[in-house]
Amino acid sequence: MASTCETLILVPTDLERRRLLDLGGFDADQGEPHLCGFGPVASAARSAWYLAELRPRRVLLVGIAGAFDLEAHPIGTAAEFGATAVDGVGVGEGRTFRGPPALGFPQWPGAQDTDTQEVGDRIALPSAAPGAADLLLTTCAASDSPDQAVLRRERFPDASAEDMEGFAVAMACLLGGVPLRIVRGISNEVGDRDPEHWRIPAALAAAHEAACALLAEQADWGAGA
Repeated sequence: MASTCETLILVPTDLERRRLLDLGGFDADQGEPHLCGFGPVASAARSAWYLAELRPRRVLLVGIAGAFDLEAHPIGTAAEFGATAVDGVGVGEGRTFRGPPALGFPQWPGAQDTDTQEVGDRIALPSAAPGAADLLLTTCAASDSPDQAVLRRERFPDASAEDMEGFAVAMACLLGGVPLRIVRGISNEVGDRDPEHWRIPAALAAAHEAACALLAEQADWGAGA
């Protein structure tokens, strides 16, 4: 039977969830982290299921991400994002790739009965904190080289970090009319696949601290986009 919860906390992987719990988790009145799954397909489907079953008033997505610019977002810090975009939905690949705006086919056409806007390859997060203007770029496969990172940054020059779930969860929340906020800890530079350079524990510690501070706020997150 469906029940209502205040805040739905979503985490992509069990590794992230376990580390967040080891760091102290979240207060009982703030919520328990639920797995949304790894990648855009699982996270969109599972998020939609949670929204229907738990009917949360708001959603928080927490996890790790890679940064395009380590001077702006150093490894071991966390950031909240004001918008998310997706790269890889469209036609072609590499420099011949064309996304929904170029094709003239929105991923979601909008619907008058739900007041949701048309979605091409970006979704704004109006519930984000004032000043959270960074763009989180979601991909089906993380960049595996600096060259691929450069190519994606050429298509989305305002992207500051890369993940694999943000846009998918945002789409589920948009269609469900539930406000979403996203916090990601920076574990690596986009395109660097050497695990020796990654700092997942430090990234999740920063994300946990930022998420706890966000959840402690008394401000209303407002309605969904």
